[in-house]
Order: sequence, then structure tokens, then C-alpha cells
Amino acid sequence: MLAVASKLASRVLPGRSRPHSHWQAIKSDRATAALAVSTVGIAGLVVAAQYTRLLSRRTHEEGSDRLLDSAPAAAVDTVGVAVEGYSATPNRELVLFNLLGGFLGSFAAVRLTTWAIREDWGPFRNVSVGGRHIHHFVPGILIGFGSGIAGLLLSGENADRRIARTLGVGMGLTFDEAALLLDMQDVYWSREGLFSVQLTLATAATLGITVLTLRILGRGETRQEEAGEIPAAEGQMNTVVPWPHPLS
Repeated sequence: MLAVASKLASRVLPGRSRPHSHWQAIKSDRATAALAVSTVGIAGLVVAAQYTRLLSRRTHEEGSDRLLDSAPAAAVDTVGVAVEGYSATPNRELVLFNLLGGFLGSFAAVRLTTWAIREDWGPFRNVSVGGRHIHHFVPGILIGFGSGIAGLLLSGENADRRIARTLGVGMGLTFDEAALLLDMQDVYWSREGLFSVQLTLATAATLGITVLTLRILGRGETRQEEAGEIPAAEGQMNTVVPWPHPLS
């Protein structure tokens, strides 16, 4: 009886002693997809907030409520503020900004693409070579190695910014499939544990790039305002909490 019970238990619970595979735990995959959507959403909110701020200035400057007439000029102002702020930002901040941007961009894109493949939605399909499925951590590692080599061979601020961006992309592609690169038998590296690590790092990266973006927009807004390219913040705009305007 004990032998029969042991066999039945092994059949009913065959996966207890095996690590989870990459294509299991649908809830965890959906959670990481939601994390990617949240990352993209926060970026959209920052841009929308800056656009709304400048749109309010344009509308107030014209002394009317003609919102639609001010919308195109506010869009041009938003682009000009971003470009001016980027060019005025110290290289060390731009390197970090590009690194975090590449990391979060690739992580969000590959999470959403993986979710689309799982749901059989859109044109997205798995990549296979010679019948072997190629996981995206492979190009991620290659991009990361290539960026490191380029960093040793190239010098200059422009090279640093480009390399930081590609390194961030490689990190995002590799980080997304960390479950395949780790020993999943450890409880800490279970699907739930891995998601908590992904959530923590992605949240930290999102907060970091949000702060850097606000600093960049703050610099650009100050310079554009001093050059007379955008209306000055006055009157009713004094009730709006401004973005940080660093001096350097």
C-alpha cells in the first residue's frame, strides 16, 4: 500500500521537485507585463504634464480660452524644452539617463512582446534558428558585451551616451529572462521571488529616470524662458507647482 501511495503521489505532484520553466506561471507573466505598461504610462504622464504646463502658459499669454489654437504651439514648446534641456545637461547625468532609458525601454518592449506571443496576438512570434528557440537574453548578453568592448575602445562624451543606451538595452533584455539564468530551486529565486526583484529594480530605475527627466525638462524650460522662446510663468501660473530647475 505504501508503494502504491508513493507512486500515486509522485504522479499527482510531479512538479514539486522541479524548477519552474520560463513558460509557466501565467499570473507572474501578466504581472510583469502590467509592470511594463506602468513604466510606459509613467513616461507618458511626465510628457503630458510638461505639455499641459506649457499649454496653460500659452493659453494664459493670449488672454483667452482658445485651447485648440494654443495646442500646436505648446507641442512645439514641449519639444524645444526637451531638446534644450538635453543639450544643457551634464554628460554624467545624460549617461545615466540613457542607461536607464535603454534598460526600461527594452524591458518594457520585450515584456509586452512576450505577452503578445503568449496570447497569440499580433505579428509577434518566437525566433528559432535550426529548430532551437533563441531567448532574448542571448542578444542581450551580446549587446552588453559589445557595449563594454566599445566603451574600452572609444572615448568622448557622445560615445559615452550612445554606449550607455546600448548597454541599457542589453541589460534590459538579459534582466527580463533572469529566471532562465538562475537556479530556480532556491526559494528566494522562485517565480514570485524573482518578480519581487524585477518590481524593485524596475521601480528604482523608473524613479531614477523620472527624476532625471524632470531635471532635464527643468533646465530646458529655464533656458527657453530666458531666451523668450516660451511664455514666462506668471499670473495664474504661480499656482502651479514647478518642476525642479537646477542651476547646473
